[in-house]
Amino acid sequence: MDSLTVGSQVRVVRVDRGAVLVVPADAASARGLPVRVELDRDGLVPGPQGLRWAPTVGDVAVSRPRADGVPHLAELLPRRTELVRDSAGSTSRTQALAANVDVVLVAEHLDPEPDLGRIERLLTLAWRCGARPVVVLTKADLVPRASIVAAEVTAAAPGADVHVVSATADTGLEPLRALLRPGVTLVVVGPSGAGKSTLVNALAGAEVMSVGDRRADGRGRHTTTHRELIALDCGAFLIDTPGLRAVGVVADAAAVEATFPDVAELALACRFADCAHESEPGCAVRAALESGELPERRFDSWRRLAREAAWQARRSDARLAALEKARWKQKTAEYRREVRGR
Repeated sequence: MDSLTVGSQVRVVRVDRGAVLVVPADAASARGLPVRVELDRDGLVPGPQGLRWAPTVGDVAVSRPRADGVPHLAELLPRRTELVRDSAGSTSRTQALAANVDVVLVAEHLDPEPDLGRIERLLTLAWRCGARPVVVLTKADLVPRASIVAAEVTAAAPGADVHVVSATADTGLEPLRALLRPGVTLVVVGPSGAGKSTLVNALAGAEVMSVGDRRADGRGRHTTTHRELIALDCGAFLIDTPGLRAVGVVADAAAVEATFPDVAELALACRFADCAHESEPGCAVRAALESGELPERRFDSWRRLAREAAWQARRSDARLAALEKARWKQKTAEYRREVRGR
């Protein structure tokens, strides 16, 4: 890890208050102990668009030594992909859960019964991110007919692979292990009790994340309290995340369409291009609802996420304007400091 002092690229393993843990960005060198790098007081790092950004797990940065020789994050590199959700308790700010991920493992427990709406919301996050979404149904050893439930989930997740696994019994994991290729980053998302940490340990082949005991009702306990990147011996990276109590979607129309291609195809067959799918004549969506071809639950989920995406689009211009304003404000401050220093 001495390479941190010579200006190399590093990967953010974990973000703590006022500091980050980093390892070399090269997968072959990332198995060493992480180095703690202190952040500036504002917790931000210079990054794309001339702005200062809050680092997140999976970020790639350039490390250079300060005058005192202490490692310092000099620059955040542009993110290839970014898994983003609305910040908890806020509708005006967003939270980057992970950066530079290639596969999003949407973990959902089979016991208790899976929440199809939650799976659809997490799939929308994954499609927007640009990563490959994969649904992982955990705790297959606790239900007698997992294949029946899996068929319902598969119908709600067109375009995404669905795997039924038991991490404790080590069954169904081979398709997931096949994803662990050198340089590939996978992030596991899902609710508390979905067995994400157990899944990560099974894929890593070692206990890299702590796992809690079962509660009296058979459900898993919430154990992960932070997001963390784990470098595996095979050269892949895994990111474990805390359970999401609420999934605030930062979506766009393309991501919603990718999650609901069946509804999008029906909407194209409506007589009117601006059909609201309520009482308009020639509405293919209403016809599919009445015939049972399209479940009411799935239509309601699509409509809710489509509305959120439309709202996101409306506020997008305001966010971009705010970023531009902040960029010019920063440039002005730098210019004034330069003038005063002459």
